[in-house]
Amino acid sequence: MTTYTKVADLTIDELTLLIQNVVKQTIMDLLGDPDVGLELQDAIKTRLQRSLASVQSGQKTIPAQDVAAKLGLEW
Repeated sequence: MTTYTKVADLTIDELTLLIQNVVKQTIMDLLGDPDVGLELQDAIKTRLQRSLASVQSGQKTIPAQDVAAKLGLEW
């Protein structure tokens, strides 16, 4: 794409593409995963594996609704 100094220098197609790219980037900034591409620390992996194993073995868990209620959150 050619470098322009004014929006008035853009064609309709170029302006449309520019707007689409700005909107896409803004949506990604707002809704995208800020941790994408990052790796979990070993301690967190271990903790998650233990948690999953306890659930799979039938160990009692606390329902999310109960945790939310204790924290004063709406679920």
